[in-house]
Amino acid sequence: MKIPYIPEDAPFNGEQKYWLAGFLAGLHSRLLVLEDKQTAPAAGGATNTQLHILFGSQTGNAEALAQTAAKAARAKGLVPVVQALGEVDLDVFATMRHVLIVTSTYGEGEMPDNAQLFWQALSASTAPRLEQMHFAILAIGDTGYDGFCQAGKFFDMRLEQLGAKRVFDRIDCDIDFEEPSSAWIGDAMPQFAASAGSSGTVLESAPEAPVIPGSNKQNPYAAALATNKRLSGESSAKDIRHFEFDLTDSGLKYEAGDALGVIPVNDAELVSLLLSELKADYETPVPGFDRNLGDLLTYQFEISEPSRKLIEWVGQHTANQELLHVLQHDDKDTLANWLWGKDTLDLLQLELKRTLSVPEFVAMLRPLQHRAYSISSSSKTHPNQVHLTIASVRYHSGGRERKGVCSTYLAERVRRGEKPAIFISPNKAFRVPANGNAPLIMVGPGTGIAPFRAFLQERQSTGAEGKNWLFFGDQHQEHDYIYEDELNGWQQSGLLTHLDLAFSRDQEEKIYVQNRMLEKGAELYAWLQEGAYFYVCGDASRMAKDVDSALYEVVRQFGGLSSERAAAYIDQLKKDKRYLRDVY
Repeated sequence: MKIPYIPEDAPFNGEQKYWLAGFLAGLHSRLLVLEDKQTAPAAGGATNTQLHILFGSQTGNAEALAQTAAKAARAKGLVPVVQALGEVDLDVFATMRHVLIVTSTYGEGEMPDNAQLFWQALSASTAPRLEQMHFAILAIGDTGYDGFCQAGKFFDMRLEQLGAKRVFDRIDCDIDFEEPSSAWIGDAMPQFAASAGSSGTVLESAPEAPVIPGSNKQNPYAAALATNKRLSGESSAKDIRHFEFDLTDSGLKYEAGDALGVIPVNDAELVSLLLSELKADYETPVPGFDRNLGDLLTYQFEISEPSRKLIEWVGQHTANQELLHVLQHDDKDTLANWLWGKDTLDLLQLELKRTLSVPEFVAMLRPLQHRAYSISSSSKTHPNQVHLTIASVRYHSGGRERKGVCSTYLAERVRRGEKPAIFISPNKAFRVPANGNAPLIMVGPGTGIAPFRAFLQERQSTGAEGKNWLFFGDQHQEHDYIYEDELNGWQQSGLLTHLDLAFSRDQEEKIYVQNRMLEKGAELYAWLQEGAYFYVCGDASRMAKDVDSALYEVVRQFGGLSSERAAAYIDQLKKDKRYLRDVY
């Protein structure tokens, strides 16, 4: 069944098109449900062996796991149907018999962007009963944040409330999720196959492409660093750098919107201070590991951000009244404020009632994780390179100079020609639209400009004729206007239709990108009515929320809509995949 749509030349204004689009989308979903009911085969038919694998993914990890689960499903004779949660209508969801939800958790316990609207519908009091559904939940998250795997926990609880039957117990995976999730999928699929009455006949699938170095975290590629260039001025409060890595003969492919994972090496000075605090040598053996203590602290474990296990242990064995007071109140914001600027060494230097042994200490550490950075180049423009735009993290606290684990690893310790380990991290949910005529609105202050530099290169390389509008800013235009020459050149050539700048500290009243959006609200809304895609990249906790509020206000004010209809308008942008975010 074809999806109904409103032709571009239909004689309706923007408000009428908006209303009709919502009506037709709802009608299409209900017709699909009716069609399914009318054409459903008898019990035991092929449809009964379908396994709907639905994912909520912010950066692509959950989507990749969904594809892994689909492969395992085929091996058990199941017919996998993989979809993003944001693409699933609730009425259609109610007809599904076997469902695996794979979801990450974004921020402090929030749903990923492509799952939020589905969750709103599922959690509403009007959600349908699901007594005929059999389900399981695979959740991934980060124990470094409150609300660990909360999205998965919410789905697990809600499906049970609606009468669905749990096929296999939920798993909550930490940042090192690959092995436990793979084992869980291997155990869960036989349960789904038994529930669906699968014959167990292995279904054929397309042959898999060979895994090449750099295509995933387990198999990184050693890429030579070709360029390390400071972009911000010497008087800037920030050290923003442009990095280029050589991919010649690597076979690696990436798309604008993807991220690059970089596997860092911990700072030798911090490793030395930790060894001194533990009264141990670099060569100290650690039971259960084939590497010495120094190597473990350098290459294998996180030593900057304290783990929850270490915080809890120190809380039980310290005489430090400040920390005890914070922990007793069980307030996550207060604890986060207390921890700000503190690393693992700081916790070991508190007043401890007993000494922590080396094996105990190592057992409390989290694996050293890669850092993912938005790629700032298009492979169509730079086929043998991949570019990054990174702000080096440095600050002084507690009498010591503190450094970002990966940002200063690249800025200070990787020399030109040396080969750090990298891999491509696809983000299919953040792409340049295939329609080259579609207008783009991009909001990316600071290093948030990275993917939009890639988008603009891509549009230029493909000859896309759609209009492009960039909102960019930072603290001071004189020192923080990164890629100024490129942006001005694109504006002069006509590639950039509009370039709106917001340098917050060049005047008494601070001005941010969201202020510029409101100033240009009438034209911004007109672009949206023309079918523009709206993109945001940058800080999730403040900037992205402020931009979201500004977008809502633009739609409400310049669209002449009520608060409820403005919210529905923005929800429709999300459903149409025209409001996309790459936030961190």
